[in-house]
Amino acid sequence: MKRLIVLFSSIMMLAPIFATAQPVPGLKPSQTVLLYADSFEGNIDPVYGKEIIYGGFKMEESNGLTGPETINEAGILRNVSDLARVDLYFPKKPNGQMIVVCPGGGYVKLSTFGEGQYVADWMLSQGITVAVVKHRLPNGHWNVPLEDVHNAFRYCRAHAQEWKINQIGVIGFSAGGHLAACVSNLYVDAVTRPDFSILIYPVTSFDYKVYRSGTRPALIGKDEVWVGKEDKLNELVDYYSMEKRVGPETPQTFISHCTNDKTLVDNSLVYYKSLITHKVPVEMHIWKSGGHGWGFSSEKNVGKGKDKLSAHRKEFYTVLSRWLENIR
Repeated sequence: MKRLIVLFSSIMMLAPIFATAQPVPGLKPSQTVLLYADSFEGNIDPVYGKEIIYGGFKMEESNGLTGPETINEAGILRNVSDLARVDLYFPKKPNGQMIVVCPGGGYVKLSTFGEGQYVADWMLSQGITVAVVKHRLPNGHWNVPLEDVHNAFRYCRAHAQEWKINQIGVIGFSAGGHLAACVSNLYVDAVTRPDFSILIYPVTSFDYKVYRSGTRPALIGKDEVWVGKEDKLNELVDYYSMEKRVGPETPQTFISHCTNDKTLVDNSLVYYKSLITHKVPVEMHIWKSGGHGWGFSSEKNVGKGKDKLSAHRKEFYTVLSRWLENIR
């Protein structure tokens, strides 16, 4: 009974703590799936005006965050608690592909514009159905982001026939790239295994020999937390270093990075090498400039000095579009 009261309270509080913003005029998700709530009728998304669908999944572990979500004018979403959700976008002419989107944000926030809604906007133009996952932030509970994306895959697979989908992949950016790589290698079964994987300036390794990333402590905790428990820390570092998890069943992969992203480019290189070693089909593009965090861009920003990847943006879209078409 106590659990039901807590769930009901969460639902009733949905409007004030459910933060969303809309950067692309006219682009709204067709459906929003709340992964871990029981089904209550009459609940409406306060921003989009859509009825919320309840996924009905059992939450294995709470992330312990409380209080309202916040989102700023740049689309940075913070304090995502147990209201993990999936925004679904359906193209006018679906081509049979679907992509599950993992925004970046270092596992402490989510970049929902350039690594979320703008991604949906471009993918829809390609005829691809889109699921943007607004997953829970770990807050010391390292299992929860992967659990959310696994459940997003379960929901999408269950509706694949209805939506005329025959191929579901994953795309992730920065820390979201790490999450996408986790999904690609730490899947539970055929339902949760992506058919393809797209990693954009990803973190792939927690090994400090590759890069001393802030993503690592955000997910599994700072090193000082593990004093006296170094064996467990080493176990987690090994487990979440995706270049060590690659195998023959890792899905075909597309990687894109920039040379002048000096903090992270080695992550793509070590992951690429591991894919080659295990004979996994992979295509990688390293651009000369663009740095980190360039994501997808709105049409109005392309080529107008506001886009970090402006020198290579059109070529990036061209090679990605070609790759997606070739693997269909």
